[in-house]
Amino acid sequence: MNIRQAQAKDSFALSALLTELGYSATEGFIDTRLTQLIHHPDEMLLVAEHCNQVLGFLSLHFIPQLALAGDFARISYFCIAEGERSKGSGQQLLNHAEQLARSRGCDRMEVHCHSSRLKANQFYAREGYVESPRYHIKALG
Repeated sequence: MNIRQAQAKDSFALSALLTELGYSATEGFIDTRLTQLIHHPDEMLLVAEHCNQVLGFLSLHFIPQLALAGDFARISYFCIAEGERSKGSGQQLLNHAEQLARSRGCDRMEVHCHSSRLKANQFYAREGYVESPRYHIKALG
């Protein structure tokens, strides 16, 4: 398996994976969003592939902290294709992201995962992630 930064050519595969996560209709804006994320200095959009087939992706954000010495990294989207789950590619992709975070001065990682995603939450628990206090969200639209 190869892990690399996403490229424009990955837009179709990423859109399909986002559909698996429940985010349909991304085709209309995925190219624009992908270009933004690829060029953003505090974002790393990683793709796991095997034989030129995208198996999954992970969107990682690096966030500096004012009151703490170490920064943190946030996973905003992480998906392994349905037929590829439980084969180790998700663990490899997550480990790669954690290494990148360490190299950027991050001392912790966070990920938000809806409680309805039981297997995903079990995966994060196996990888050493623990629940933290809740977040408050306000829509601005």
